[in-house]
Parts: sequence; structure tokens; C-alpha cells
Amino acid sequence: MRNAQLLSAVRAAAALRLNAVRQLPLPIRLRASSVFQSFYAGANDAVVRQLIALTPGERPPVVWLYGPPSSGKTHLLQALSAHAGQNDHAAAYWPLRDVQSLDADLLVGCESLSFICLDDFEVIVGNVNWERAIFRLYTELEDHGGRLLIAASVPPTNLQIGLRDLASRVAAGIVLRLQALSDEEQISALTLRATRLGFELPLDTAHYLLRRLPRDMTTLCDALDQLDQASLVTQRRLTVPFVRSTLERIAP
Repeated sequence: MRNAQLLSAVRAAAALRLNAVRQLPLPIRLRASSVFQSFYAGANDAVVRQLIALTPGERPPVVWLYGPPSSGKTHLLQALSAHAGQNDHAAAYWPLRDVQSLDADLLVGCESLSFICLDDFEVIVGNVNWERAIFRLYTELEDHGGRLLIAASVPPTNLQIGLRDLASRVAAGIVLRLQALSDEEQISALTLRATRLGFELPLDTAHYLLRRLPRDMTTLCDALDQLDQASLVTQRRLTVPFVRSTLERIAP
């Protein structure tokens, strides 16, 4: 009887802890613009098609996506999460850079989902609690038929993952490499973004942005969003003179 009562108490405590973890007020939101349709693939078309084709229950359960900064890793993980939801698959997106200071137990309960997307994996490498929690999640997803999507700046074999079992599992998964876009592909990506936002981006303006700003898509897209807002307020087209004066005004 005593053992039964103890087991009941342990289960009750675990349920309360799980409920508390699930109710953590984490400010994690998927960007409405981060969908597959808004991602200009360019030379990464094969990678994007592989991500779109992923389904729960397939093996291996882990997919590792890596590439240089601003190559679109976060966009694609969020797009996959949104795509899964549209196809009646439960999914979750965790930006590890933002949650690494929290208890790794926040992953408890995620094993029942079809897709778990972990961004910026390298920030938790060497953190014993996080590595163990992710390995535990991996094994549970494998049992339940879920998929684990991981994004990092380098392939898994280039990281000094302390937990050997975790290191071997992620290295044995599907490894996909994203390439940085060329200048012309960046212009095509900006044009696509402008079209989806509902305005025209003249070609000479797009070239000016690449000359004026750092050539990474995060900076370029953020600038384009600000220019869109300025254009709406002033009712001006995105001509080079307007863009030049606007960038001078909003530059930090």
C-alpha cells in the first residue's frame, strides 16, 4: 500500500511539474512570413524540397540542417512547423539561443508531437542537462514516430558534443547543407519578399540595397520591411533617392 501511495504521489508531482513547464510564459512566436512559399531557394531548391517532403514515422528520425549565418535556417524551421500544422501534424519550434538559460525540462511532453524543431543547436553544446534532455527527446520521438529537426551553423561532426550517444545519433541522421545566396539570388529573394508584401521593388533599388547594406538576407529583409513601412506612410515608391534618404534617417 505504501509503495502504491508513493508511486501515486510521484506521478502527481510529475504531472504538476509538466503542467508548470507547459505554462511557462515563453515569448516564442512563428513569423507569419516564414513559410515555404516566401523562401527563395535558389541553389537550395533540393534541400527545401526534402524538408517539404518530410513525414512523421520515417527513419532516420533526426534531420540536421546547417549553413552560414542568414542562409535561412530559422525561416525553414519555422516554415516546416507551419507546414506541419497545415497538414494536421503537431509541431513545435524552440529557439535554443533564447531558452538555453531555462530548465531543459521544458522539452518534456514534446515527444508526442510529430515534429520538433531546435534552432541554434551549437549554443547548448557542452551543457550536460540540455544534451541529456535532447537525447531523451530523440529516443522518445523515435519510439513515437516523431521527427527531430536541428539547425546549426556547422555539420554535427564539427561540434564537440559531450554526450557520445547524442553525438552518434545526430551524426547518423539526414544532414542537409544550405548555401549562401549569390548576389543575383539575393535580388530575386528580395523581389519575392516585396511581391508577397504587396509592393514593387525596382531592380535598380534592389542593386542599391546590396551596395549599401551588408549582404546577408537577415539585414536586407529587415531593411526592406522598414522601407515598406516608410513607403506606406509617405505614399512614395521605393526609388533609389527615396531609399537612400530613408536609410540615412533610420540608420542606427
